[in-house]
Amino acid sequence: MTRLIVTPRLAVVTSLLAALLGLAACQRETGPDPLELTGKMFVFNYRLAYATYLITLTKTEPVPDGSIVMATFENPAGGAPLVLERKLFQQLDKVVLESPDITCVRKERPYRVTIDVKGPDGSVLQTLETSVTSDLDQDILPAKALIVGPAYDKNPEVFKDGKTPEHFETAKCGTENG
Repeated sequence: MTRLIVTPRLAVVTSLLAALLGLAACQRETGPDPLELTGKMFVFNYRLAYATYLITLTKTEPVPDGSIVMATFENPAGGAPLVLERKLFQQLDKVVLESPDITCVRKERPYRVTIDVKGPDGSVLQTLETSVTSDLDQDILPAKALIVGPAYDKNPEVFKDGKTPEHFETAKCGTENG
């Protein structure tokens, strides 16, 4: 018969090992993030003379019914950030977030975007932080929409007497804002 001899050193090592295993078992498994960032860019709509952020996400894990996504976009014109809230639908695997219209986008300047995925109880399930950088200044856009109305009629403020102007006035941003 073999006897186990417990030395003080063996007792300490065994106790530490048991404590570490116990702590590992108590840790909460949060699982993978429910959304993955798949695209980000600025959209310049030349005909309507506006720009927006466009963020696309893909659902990688199910989210509880009643979950929302809240995006906070840096305002290129300065001032308060722009906030957008959308409900997440179980049956849709893609999430598209388009900001309200923005002005004063500057070429090669990164603009901050934060996206929070919130459960039905308001708890934050995931936070994504990114930046969006344009390769164009917003002053490439016309100052006024080129078309108006549902039939895409020429804007009479731009096309005087129905004639195309020799030069289109472009969007401006005050130096204090951009």
